[in-house]
Amino acid sequence: MYVSGAPLAHIYSFVKAAQECHIMGQFLLQALLALTFWIGSGSSTRYNAGDHVPLFVNKVGPLHNPSETYQYYDLPFCRPEPVIEKQETLGEVLNGDRLMSSLYELKFKEDKTHSVLCHKRLTSSEIARFRDTIAQDFYFQMYYDDLPLWGFVGKVERDYSVHGGEENAKYYIFSHLKFNVLYNADEVIGINSFSDPSYLVDISENAEIDVQFTYSVSWNLTSERSETRMNKYSQASLHPISKKIHYFSFLNSISVVVLVVGLLSLLFMRHLKNELRSSSNGDEEDKREVGWKLIQSDVFRCPQNISLLCAFLGAGAQFLILIIALFALAFTGFLYPYNSGTLLTSLVIVYTLTSVVAGYTTASFHSHFEGAKQRRSVRLAGIIYTVPFFIIVSILNTVAITYGATAALPFGTIVVIILIYTLLNIPFLMLGGVLGNRFGLSEFQPPSAIKRNPREIPTQNWYRRKLYQMFLGGLVPFSAVALEWHQLYATLWGFKIYTSPGIMLFAFIVLILLSASVGVILTYIQLSGEDHEWWWRSFSCGGFAAIFMYGYGVFFYLRSDMTGLLQLSFYLGYTALFCYAFFLVLGTISFLASWMFIRHIYRSVKLE
Repeated sequence: MYVSGAPLAHIYSFVKAAQECHIMGQFLLQALLALTFWIGSGSSTRYNAGDHVPLFVNKVGPLHNPSETYQYYDLPFCRPEPVIEKQETLGEVLNGDRLMSSLYELKFKEDKTHSVLCHKRLTSSEIARFRDTIAQDFYFQMYYDDLPLWGFVGKVERDYSVHGGEENAKYYIFSHLKFNVLYNADEVIGINSFSDPSYLVDISENAEIDVQFTYSVSWNLTSERSETRMNKYSQASLHPISKKIHYFSFLNSISVVVLVVGLLSLLFMRHLKNELRSSSNGDEEDKREVGWKLIQSDVFRCPQNISLLCAFLGAGAQFLILIIALFALAFTGFLYPYNSGTLLTSLVIVYTLTSVVAGYTTASFHSHFEGAKQRRSVRLAGIIYTVPFFIIVSILNTVAITYGATAALPFGTIVVIILIYTLLNIPFLMLGGVLGNRFGLSEFQPPSAIKRNPREIPTQNWYRRKLYQMFLGGLVPFSAVALEWHQLYATLWGFKIYTSPGIMLFAFIVLILLSASVGVILTYIQLSGEDHEWWWRSFSCGGFAAIFMYGYGVFFYLRSDMTGLLQLSFYLGYTALFCYAFFLVLGTISFLASWMFIRHIYRSVKLE
């Protein structure tokens, strides 16, 4: 049997590439498993009567500023000697958690009544510190068997009836804390804390004062199972008002989808079929009237900065897979509300894994469009999001350090993040690039030859101009999910869960469908005006919905009670990163829909 040299060389290179990818994949998988083991979260615990169940104090902060949190013992609470810090996962540190030991003793199934926590003499400076925090509605957070609980430091009573209408404020701290613990068999199911208003200590004056801090514990049997113990933290999404908002959001989304898809199918497709039919009938007058047919020799001309465009597509594909993976984890019950650090831990792991997707997609599309393997586009995909991310996070970390907030990342955590990116993300990205170059899309062959000199673009009507199309391309998808987006912001920057994974998934699917549909319609309108520079515009039109998302975020902040430089910087910074990720995702969706549409119509013209 005769085997030619070229196929044999091709098979040899294929096998060699596969072996290299296998070796690199084994190394990266082992490194990722080690990372997962180090940053993973623990499982639930079973106890016997009288067993010690640790209660960790976490942080304190103003109620309306969720990002402005401080260590619990920054306030002069009763503290053990020495204070033992809990070994935290990477996700908990990124979440701003600083879990530490406490003097509270909540043994399993043992009730307590007015147990003394400590006797403490508050100095004038400590009293001033307490008054300042009470005026800002400071809360505290603790964790008991991985269950979060909250309470207020104290309260203020303001009286305007004395001193000629001037404010006369009385400040009180709560000196007694009640714990109500629910259990089923040998597991802790739930816990609530109540600051008893009957035990108040007046700290309105600067004089030193002796305070006795006490607590009580009540254990109650429940039939609820441990698998559902976190459900109560998301019941705000089932509140009648929230249900009504979700109902109107659903109707709004369906209305916009029906309108856009109806326009796409009934008017647009019918009109396009008539144009293709006129082309097949050989009607020269009809051909001259159809602008998009006149630019078939230019529409497949690669734009400037094609490597950058491919990098955007790779990053968008990566975040799309990341979002889908997070939804899958949420539906399997792995992610649940207030599971400290699990969401951020999952983000680190999934983002690391999906770097392969970014490298593969970038290299594959670059080979598809230009027919050449280029590593520059893969390198761009690795920095297109991470560079803005590191810049913004560095600025926010500096602000947090200035304030002494728990959001400030320790030096060791920063080193770990850099090592994860250097030793895992970049190799995974390069692995994806190798796979994309070897096994990705083949070089695209346009239906007609591309001319050397591009066709001159005529003056466009106002509705075909770039800014108008970008505005419309962002407005329509965002208008369909605006109500749900408000609920999402309330969840991200509040203390209650106002939406559920199912509702969020529905909104996300609607967003994708509308971005694709509107992107195709706007691309068709652009091509009809004999404008063949559609590549970057189709991406920008889809991604512009993220600009509306960020603009609504600014509106949400202005209407909220959040105040202060730290909270403002964290809100604007992280909202910008959040919306930028959606810009990449929706831009990629719009571009790919437009690309498939253009390939279809011009191949149809060639066949006709």
